[in-house]
Amino acid sequence: MGLTSRTLLYATVLIALGCVGLTVWVWPRLASRGPLPVLGRLGAIVVTQFAVLLACAVAVNGEFEFYGTWDELLGHVSTAPAHIAELGTGSGVYAQHTELVQPAGPQGLDRVKGLPVGPPAKVGRVESVRIIGRRTRAIDPAFVYLPPQYFQRQFHRQRFPVIVAISGYPGGIMNLASFLHVPQTAGQLERANRLQPTVIVMVRPTIAPPRDTECVDVPGGPQAETFFTKDLPEAVKAAYRVGHDPSAWGALGYSSGGSCALQLALRDPKVYTSAAALSADYKVSDDLTTGSLFGSGPLAARRAEGHDLIWRLHHLPVPRVSVLVASSRQGERDYGPTLRFLKAVRAPMTSARIILPRGSHHFTTWVREIGPAMEWMGQQLTFPQDTTPAPRPPRRTAQAAAPPKRR
Repeated sequence: MGLTSRTLLYATVLIALGCVGLTVWVWPRLASRGPLPVLGRLGAIVVTQFAVLLACAVAVNGEFEFYGTWDELLGHVSTAPAHIAELGTGSGVYAQHTELVQPAGPQGLDRVKGLPVGPPAKVGRVESVRIIGRRTRAIDPAFVYLPPQYFQRQFHRQRFPVIVAISGYPGGIMNLASFLHVPQTAGQLERANRLQPTVIVMVRPTIAPPRDTECVDVPGGPQAETFFTKDLPEAVKAAYRVGHDPSAWGALGYSSGGSCALQLALRDPKVYTSAAALSADYKVSDDLTTGSLFGSGPLAARRAEGHDLIWRLHHLPVPRVSVLVASSRQGERDYGPTLRFLKAVRAPMTSARIILPRGSHHFTTWVREIGPAMEWMGQQLTFPQDTTPAPRPPRRTAQAAAPPKRR
């Protein structure tokens, strides 16, 4: 019974309802005076409250994926990369044999509607994996969307562009598939020839849940920026046929994920050359969910300045990247900062915008923006010209190469 499974949720809800009903039924019998009835009433209250809170905790965790597995909840998570067994035909994972991308359980993918069903060469495929950080030792759950062309014979050596889609905090990868409809939208756009065949890697912004790491390398703490700029690209390039040039890589996200996407493109333009951000912040700050992201001492303020994107555009060389930002005139608190960010953009950087008349910091708004954002990003990414090496023909042995002897 998985930590995020509906079976566990239904079981805890039934237990909570049973405890409430049992408390109502036995309460009259515990109404008398004396130590035992008092202890009985206290016990009934404590057990009922615990059962109700447990059901709420399971429901919230299943929605936002603070913890994906029991081992993660209990802290029994290995930090060292592990080799995987050779994949059979029934594994359902098309990644090459690698220690950095491991097949995972459904991770909620079995609850998502509208995913490709049928032959992968016709409809594509979404895989559930874990990405292992070789440098950071982080283990991050991910969904990987592979377009139909990835499986077609004429593309068997072709590499593909990559979009790294990042969820908001505290949401997990389920939100990208279930609420934002990233893989479903990609399939629709590709069938309409509005998006080139693209591999999409869906991840969450934090590598040390439940802490919000904001894609920052924390001094003495989680190295989130290193994971997204070194570990994740290395793992994906080793496991899938994707482009190796930065022009084939872009980052996209909503809320905190959108902030991460912009941070990655402006701070690491040699890894990501485009970014699309829906309802993003343009400055990373400490709060209760992040803890201290920049450490202490005289260097802390300088580190914080480096993650203030408007400050970077005013004081540092502007990178050659393309960005798209989305906000709403009414209902979004980031509208003013979005305009200031766009005003600070200058060559060689280019920008685009989606400004709705009204919206909110919610999926009802982001679903309207995700299609245009993905279509825009597809126009920024270069379809890789390089291909995978051709298989070498078998070498002829000396005996086979020698001409037959005449008798």
